[in-house]
Amino acid sequence: MSAPDPEQRARLTRSAAYASIAMALFLVVTKMWAVLKTGSTAMLGSLADTGLDLVASIATLVGVWIAAQPADRDHRFGHGKAEALSAMFQVVLIALSAAGLAVRAAGQWLNGERIASANEGIAASLVAIAATLALLSWQRHVIRKTGSLAIRTDNMHYKSDLLLNLSVIAALVMDRVLGVAGADPAFGLAIAGWLAWSAWRASSEAIDHLMDKEWPDEKRAAFVAALADHPELRGVHDLRTRTSGMHDFVQFHAAFDPRMTIAEAHRVMDELEDRIEAAFPGVEVLIHPDPEGLRNEEGPAAEELLPAAAPEIRA
Repeated sequence: MSAPDPEQRARLTRSAAYASIAMALFLVVTKMWAVLKTGSTAMLGSLADTGLDLVASIATLVGVWIAAQPADRDHRFGHGKAEALSAMFQVVLIALSAAGLAVRAAGQWLNGERIASANEGIAASLVAIAATLALLSWQRHVIRKTGSLAIRTDNMHYKSDLLLNLSVIAALVMDRVLGVAGADPAFGLAIAGWLAWSAWRASSEAIDHLMDKEWPDEKRAAFVAALADHPELRGVHDLRTRTSGMHDFVQFHAAFDPRMTIAEAHRVMDELEDRIEAAFPGVEVLIHPDPEGLRNEEGPAAEELLPAAAPEIRA
């Protein structure tokens, strides 16, 4: 599936962010009513999570809006990292929510508090599950089209909400219907642990983007393979890759016959860029030409990446 143009991508990511905000507002009102009726810590945890989802969704909207802005004089590599910053903001909110919920659940457990009613909480949780499934379906569509990190992180929140709402239903049934003492705070603590784990998982990809982590080995290998059979390319080394939002950046040193003129080397580099564009649409490439046999780098940067060229260079 071809990647959408920047304008279409911006429309899709904004639509997903608006849908997320609308859903969070609806669920906050629904769960607030349920908390007032039940007094359940598990339901309170679900409300806290949804309230943070609302704030996070607003942060997502801001992130994808900034990320969609074109490169300018002050941001020559674009604004893609705004999505990673938005994702990290969401991670902090999830972690704070988990800590607050754990404290509330522990207090309820120690004080032996019981919930007042279960019906309203169960009804609110069922409505939340149905609404969340609809939102997830649209988010998956947008992620397939755009690959947005901010929407993917937001999607992770709402996936966890499905399990969270099922846990709330189980807690209410066990505590109120079956009379299992301590079930509600126990589920509240379990939900807090789940939120903390979700925050940890969600942070890893955002950190990778902010730290300019290299592409996965498979993607790097596919990139080199796209260059490998060009007859005038004698070697590739010092390959550096990174991703910022939806934008990929690559730079590398390409070895050519030292007898080539600048114009001939430029022609070959244009041909290499055409190959790269065909295999990796939209990637931004910077190629540094080297005469064959010249290697000023040390360590990993000096590694020859074209196997066919390695014997020649060793010779």
